[in-house]
Amino acid sequence: MRPSTRSGALAGSGSASAGKKTPATVRALYDLVEAEVAGDPISGRCWLRRSLTKLKKALAEQGYQICPETIRRLLGQRDIRPKSNVKRLAAKSHPDRDSQFSYIQSQVQMFKTAGWPIISVDSKKKELIGPFKNAGRVWSKQATAVYSQDFPSDASGKAAPYGIYDLQRNLGYVYVGQSADTPDFAVEAIADWWHQVGRQAYPQAPEILILADGGGSNGYRCRRWKLQLQQLFADRFGLSVTVCHYPTGASKWNPIEHRLFSQISQTWAGTPLTSFDLLLACIQATETKTGLKVQATLVEQVYQKGLKVTDAEMATLALQRHTTCPDWNYTIRPRTSAGK
Repeated sequence: MRPSTRSGALAGSGSASAGKKTPATVRALYDLVEAEVAGDPISGRCWLRRSLTKLKKALAEQGYQICPETIRRLLGQRDIRPKSNVKRLAAKSHPDRDSQFSYIQSQVQMFKTAGWPIISVDSKKKELIGPFKNAGRVWSKQATAVYSQDFPSDASGKAAPYGIYDLQRNLGYVYVGQSADTPDFAVEAIADWWHQVGRQAYPQAPEILILADGGGSNGYRCRRWKLQLQQLFADRFGLSVTVCHYPTGASKWNPIEHRLFSQISQTWAGTPLTSFDLLLACIQATETKTGLKVQATLVEQVYQKGLKVTDAEMATLALQRHTTCPDWNYTIRPRTSAGK
C-alpha cells in the first residue's frame, strides 16, 4: 500500500527528488503497473498498456518524481521490456473495455485490502498424451523421437488442465481433467480447491473474488457456470462469490495467463508428455524466483457436455449484477447457512 504521507518524499518539498530510486518510489511504480501487465501464456513475455511517459506522469501525480529511463530499468528487472505490436486483440474492442479494466482493479484492490481471497481461473490448452512433439529444447545426449504428425487417435489420452491462481499467496493449483472442459468441471475444481486449501488459508473471509475470461466453460454468458457456482460453491460453503470477467479479446490480462500458465509451459518445454504422471510432475515442478509453487491433481470423472439450464432454474439464483458492466460483474450469494 502507498503511504498517505509519501514517506519517500523530501521534507517540505511534497515530492521525491527527480530521478531518485527510493524504495517508496519503486513500490509505487510496481503497484501502478500491476494492473497494467498482460502476458503470453506460453512464452511468458509481458507488456504494458501505458507508455513510460504516461507512467512517469501518473507517478508524478502521486508525488513521486522519476525519469523514464529509470522506469525502463526497473521494469526490465521484472522482465517487462519493449515489444513490437502483435495480433492479440479482437478486431473491434468493446466500448466498455477500459471501464471494465478499471473496475476489475478496484475490486482486486478492495479484496486485497480486506485480506479476502482472489483467484484467477482459466482452462489451459489441451495436451495430447504420448510421444508428441513439444516445442522447446532440453539438455540431452540425443533428441527424443516423437510422432511426425499430431493425430489425436495416436494419443493414449488428452489432458484438459484447469488452473486456479491465488493472487494473494502467489500459489497455483491445476486440476487435470481427462474429458470435456465444462462448467461443471470448472466449478468442481474451484470448490475442491476451497475445501482442501482455501478455507484454511482464509478462514474469516465472507466472500471470494474470481477473475475469469469472458468465454469458455467459465464465460459470462454461460448459465451452467452461474448455476454451479450457486449450488456447488455459494450454497455449499455459505460464501458469497463475486465474479469479474475480462472483456472479449483481453484474456491475456487475466493474471493466470502470465503468472502460472506461461511458467508451466516453460517447465515442460521440449519434453514430450508421454503420460499423465509426467504431465503432473512437470506442473508440480514449476516454480519461480518470486516464490510461485504449484500443485496438480488428476481428475478421473467424465463430464458431459451440452447440459442446459432453464429459465426457471436461473430465476432461483441469488445473483446480483453490479452497476458497472452488469453482464461482466455479478455476485452470487448463498441461499443457505452452510458452514465454510
